[in-house]
Amino acid sequence: MNEQLEPNEWADRYIAQWTEPDPGTRRALIRELWAPDGVQVLVNPPQEIREAAGNLAFPIPPLEVRGHDALNARVSRAYDMFIAPGERTFKAAEKATVLMPNVLAVRWSTVSVSTGEAVGGGLDVIALDDEGRIRTDHQFIGTN
Repeated sequence: MNEQLEPNEWADRYIAQWTEPDPGTRRALIRELWAPDGVQVLVNPPQEIREAAGNLAFPIPPLEVRGHDALNARVSRAYDMFIAPGERTFKAAEKATVLMPNVLAVRWSTVSVSTGEAVGGGLDVIALDDEGRIRTDHQFIGTN
């Protein structure tokens, strides 16, 4: 992990990309945080996707995006769906945990802006490259 950045500061920057309203700033955060070939894997896709796969006799697929452009599309879509309406935001749910060198666990919550209550959340297990950028991010939703 980048020696100059504490795990919680790093986690705050990670969460900031998901809540950043300016598309240009969001894209810059992604390029700063992620390796060029970084990959995010949504380990437990939404129920609709699991049901559709099951109906076709396919195993439940993990969903993944790779590279800055795909990551920007993924983060921007999440922003549009969950943050832009102004009813919710994402926040760290607890302190980031260093699991091993260059591997962090970041627990986050989806928080109601009006009440401050957590209405959802998840866990990201993030592996960093030697430059402190995300190489892999395995995201588990609904595990808070």
